[in-house]
Amino acid sequence: MPLSMVSAGEENVIKKVGGKGDTRRFLENLGFVEGGTVTVISELNGNMIVNIKDSRVAIGKDMANRIII
Repeated sequence: MPLSMVSAGEENVIKKVGGKGDTRRFLENLGFVEGGTVTVISELNGNMIVNIKDSRVAIGKDMANRIII
């Protein structure tokens, strides 16, 4: 299930990070790696604020669709 379908407050484990080279590398540099935990803080129109590795990161719906939990 993509990260974009998760409700706020749920903690989940990342199973796969999709996308082509640059996109995948960008997400991995933000901390979105397989086995990592991610918590959705809030969601508005598909854009999300998530907590990853003790940091809050804002990502768009297109990026959230590439993160499989």
